[in-house]
Amino acid sequence: MKIDAHQHFWKFDPVRDHWIDDSMEILKQDFLPQDLESNLSDSGFDGCISVQADQSERETHFLLDLADRFDFIKGVVGWVDLKSTKLQERLVYFSQFDKLKGFRHILQGQPAGSMLDEQFVNGISILGNTRFRYDILIFEDQLQECIKFVELFPEMPFVVDHIAKPVIKESSFENWAASMKKLSDFPHVHVKLSGLVTEADWEHWQAKDLTPYLETCLEHFGADRLMIGSDWPVCLLAADYGEVIGIIDDFLQGLSNEEYENVMGKTAARFYQL
Repeated sequence: MKIDAHQHFWKFDPVRDHWIDDSMEILKQDFLPQDLESNLSDSGFDGCISVQADQSERETHFLLDLADRFDFIKGVVGWVDLKSTKLQERLVYFSQFDKLKGFRHILQGQPAGSMLDEQFVNGISILGNTRFRYDILIFEDQLQECIKFVELFPEMPFVVDHIAKPVIKESSFENWAASMKKLSDFPHVHVKLSGLVTEADWEHWQAKDLTPYLETCLEHFGADRLMIGSDWPVCLLAADYGEVIGIIDDFLQGLSNEEYENVMGKTAARFYQL
């Protein structure tokens, strides 16, 4: 099974989606399953994982409704208030939705200590007693805190989105690579090979700019902890769908069939229990 492990849907709302600024004009429109379906099939994917972009339970239900109507949406990573005193109750409620595979809270850019906040840690502890997975969205300067965070939950399956967003356009590498090596020591942590082109120079990126980052992830995490993700439609800021998938596909040439199949879908299928 080939799975695009990371993409988004939305009906554009300029108030809710205020993070889409004037430099992202292409994203100021609706992006729905019918817009993605041909991209998936053209690239040989059997399905995708749709990930929250808005921090609301309304978003979770929006994605679940789409997943009910489009079979190629194999799983949803939604949002729930992990600091809520009613979290246990909400997770019991959400357990009825088979296609709901996990949750994500947008940690990127949050104040230092957010991942180690007592309420947040308690929420992840409660989540860890369920079938749900957790997606970690951070910037590279949060990796040291992330290492402390994942160490607290040795049994909780985690996946780091967008290889922790190194600043590729500024050739930021050494500190990121050292931190990723430390993070790889935790076998319950996985990584999505996604979001690279949008961390590079949108107008002038080249595949060779991304290779050292991909090599580092493969060396330290291994193919069985890596999964491909398009980050569509956000990727459109820098590249079309086929280009994004082609970068990873080209990089994987020369690996064994098993390694290739892991990155292209089997890792995601195992992680998200598809």
